[in-house]
Amino acid sequence: MPARTKKSAPEGVAEPSSPASGSGSESHPDVVDSEGSDSEEGSENDSDGSGIDEDDSDSLDSTAPRKRRRVSPGLENDEDDDEDDEPLPKAPVSFSAPSRIKKAPAAGTVQTPKAEVNVPEGTTSGPTTTPVDLNTTFESLQVKPWLVQSLSNMAIFRPTGIQKGCIPEILKGRDCIGGSRTGSGKTVAFAVPILQKWAEDPSAIYGLILTPTRELALQIFEQFKAISSPQTLKAVLITGGADMRAQAIDLAKRPHVVIATPGRLADHIRTSGEDTICGLRRVKFLVLDEADRLLAANGPGSMLPDVEQCLDVLPPSSQRQTLLFTATVTPEVRALKEMPRRPGKPPVFVCEIDTEAMAIPPSLNQMHIQVPVTHREHYLHVFLLTEANKDKPTIIFCNRTDTARYLHHLLHLLDHRVTSLHSRLPQRQRTDNLGRFRAAASRVLVATDVAARGLDIPEVGLVINYDLPRDPDVYIHRVGRTARAGRKGDAVTFVGQRDVDLVLAIEERVGRQMVKWEEEGVNLETRVVRDALKVVGEKKREALLDIEEDREVGSKRKRGKVRLRAEA
Repeated sequence: MPARTKKSAPEGVAEPSSPASGSGSESHPDVVDSEGSDSEEGSENDSDGSGIDEDDSDSLDSTAPRKRRRVSPGLENDEDDDEDDEPLPKAPVSFSAPSRIKKAPAAGTVQTPKAEVNVPEGTTSGPTTTPVDLNTTFESLQVKPWLVQSLSNMAIFRPTGIQKGCIPEILKGRDCIGGSRTGSGKTVAFAVPILQKWAEDPSAIYGLILTPTRELALQIFEQFKAISSPQTLKAVLITGGADMRAQAIDLAKRPHVVIATPGRLADHIRTSGEDTICGLRRVKFLVLDEADRLLAANGPGSMLPDVEQCLDVLPPSSQRQTLLFTATVTPEVRALKEMPRRPGKPPVFVCEIDTEAMAIPPSLNQMHIQVPVTHREHYLHVFLLTEANKDKPTIIFCNRTDTARYLHHLLHLLDHRVTSLHSRLPQRQRTDNLGRFRAAASRVLVATDVAARGLDIPEVGLVINYDLPRDPDVYIHRVGRTARAGRKGDAVTFVGQRDVDLVLAIEERVGRQMVKWEEEGVNLETRVVRDALKVVGEKKREALLDIEEDREVGSKRKRGKVRLRAEA
């Protein structure tokens, strides 16, 4: 039998085997990287984990002792640290899964009621719909005709709840905290009033938008350009992975709007000189998009130091409008409402719609599949080929870049049209890969949490949590990549024996239970044993060898080399 290659598998990737035959402190700035310094990348653990979880007990019904996994409150703790866990008794691959993941409540436990949903006055709210007044138009919100026409050209005809609540108040000059679930149109909610006020006074660097990831920054940049197309708006994109000298020249030309990641903009503030950044000292609008991530104060992946450095060069908060938007309103964000304000400045306007009672869209189907950790890749391959899923644009989320890279290699070898998105890729390749997925040249996108926030790809029909996130709010952002703007979508979570507590925490946070995934006439376990064990096992060896040799996905090797290396 061929021996394993010497290089250990990526974290969470088990070596091929045959199945057994038996059964923090708060810190608030005044608001409120170079290639390697973008803070978004700090949230991914890029170490090459060497643990192979072959000793995990995979059945949720197992009576074997189970180590409880912590549910971290921090947004940055997305990495898997299972290599420190003690071994658990090995269970057979086959198992009989219950229809629900259950855990009895402790005696005397009292269920706490869900938080109330804050809805702007005059907005209707139902149990399954985004609060919106169907009679409301953008004209009634005092939006200028040129912007209304521009929105119509983009097939945006009526405001959503968050847009109806925020646009009039921002136009009145109020600071704003906007919270609404994913896919509810938060970008339009701040872009429209900024552009309307800019058109009345087109001064240089009128608005600064900070966002945690490069891909989200690019998306906001493109939306600003599209909405402002009737005007002559000059917008620049300042993110890692691009040439700093060219960016410094663009900043020195005094653009109207700057969209940036905090790490790269902080680099310019430190190194590019006063001529480059002096325009920032006259900013009229500051937007923190995905504010919960930007203001998270604890952990090595915190962006707060870079955010604070960016704010240091802006006008004081009394001389600008500050807009914070997020799908998950955290205590750090809410606390900004109570910060002291200069006399005469109106209080912060807070508009929270669906952030607690309906954290995920009602059109999203949440499902789970109980999967042996040693054969997750086999189940993933079979699952992607089922009749219901074989044509759906799909995003697969992993906790680690090593896992994402491995799955990209493996799924390509298994003839899936796949690409990937994670922090180890050069910026140009990240942009190209995302473009391929948007254009349907690739059906599957394997990603880490750099793709979890804000990206709007309406065609996505399926999100797979290959690894469970430790923070329920990260789950909300991940599954929010589908079922956007009223469309239907599916989110399927792979659950191992040690993931039960994480699933229960997620269900409590979103207020809905995951149901067991089922498709008529489909038994995944049977298909794995019948169709996938041999072929996936062979391709796993090839994928691991490609990674060991640092080969690009799809690069060719000489025939027979895999066999020779495996038998060495």
